[in-house]
Amino acid sequence: MIETSGVIEKEQGNGFYLVTLEQPAGHQCLCRAAGKLTKFRIKLLAGDKVLVEISPYDLTRGRITYRERNAAAGPRPGGNRPGGPRRR
Repeated sequence: MIETSGVIEKEQGNGFYLVTLEQPAGHQCLCRAAGKLTKFRIKLLAGDKVLVEISPYDLTRGRITYRERNAAAGPRPGGNRPGGPRRR
């Protein structure tokens, strides 16, 4: 398997994503989320940086194995509570 990083361009539907790779520069491939990402319900959105495994036999298909965390996102609104501010 060839492992490289890339950015999700858009969601194609039925669990597929169009990913633009960094190596080779500008190459696009159609990728699916790996089983661990779907098992733990990791959300994948356009603009996310991801790690992709590509088969050496078909360079147009791949598998997303990891979504990098976005450090630019600040704290959640409503404090540390997962549901947001408390309702009364």
